[in-house]
Amino acid sequence: MIAHAIFFYTFSIIAVVSAIMVTVSKNTVHSVFFLILDFISISCLFIMIGAEFLGMIMLIVYVGAVAVLFLFVVMMLNVAQQKNQWFASAASSKHIPVGLIISTIIFFELIIVIGGWKYKPEIFDVNNLLKVSDLSNTHSLGQVLYTDYIHIFQISGMILLVAMVGAIVLTFRQRSNVKRQSYIKQISRERAEGVSVLEVASNKGVKIDD
Repeated sequence: MIAHAIFFYTFSIIAVVSAIMVTVSKNTVHSVFFLILDFISISCLFIMIGAEFLGMIMLIVYVGAVAVLFLFVVMMLNVAQQKNQWFASAASSKHIPVGLIISTIIFFELIIVIGGWKYKPEIFDVNNLLKVSDLSNTHSLGQVLYTDYIHIFQISGMILLVAMVGAIVLTFRQRSNVKRQSYIKQISRERAEGVSVLEVASNKGVKIDD
């Protein structure tokens, strides 16, 4: 269908251009904006080919959590550089045009996908896909992922774990004059070391001097 092809190539071009702008843009905030646009364009492509589950996962996980977290981190890192009030207002005003352009593109993409999915389902009709069973695409995806590609799935999880540990090690800084909790010392401590029983004489109170 002509409309399906037009929308597919439009979203593909937006995704490719956004991916290039993520690496080319010198402003980190603009890079995050283009990253969000790239994720949403890819989500629209997944929805167009009938993989609604992957499209929703891209929107919820990557756009709703990862990209927004990147944006918050970038803006927090720029706080230390924005001590001057004039510089802060000028820097924040530079993000408004790019943010408006990207927001407008995202708005029209969502309108096209939601409108075509609800009111004109023939636009996103994927008749060329072979339906081999009555299973949903989510069930089929999980069946293939956890059977044929379970080893690749586990290896990717181990790579992410190593990357997370490496990020923690690289960003860890040893600070002096800071009280730290020793878990081994707490676990190995005996009852006699932590509890002391005192014998208090009866009818003896605390003497307070005038």
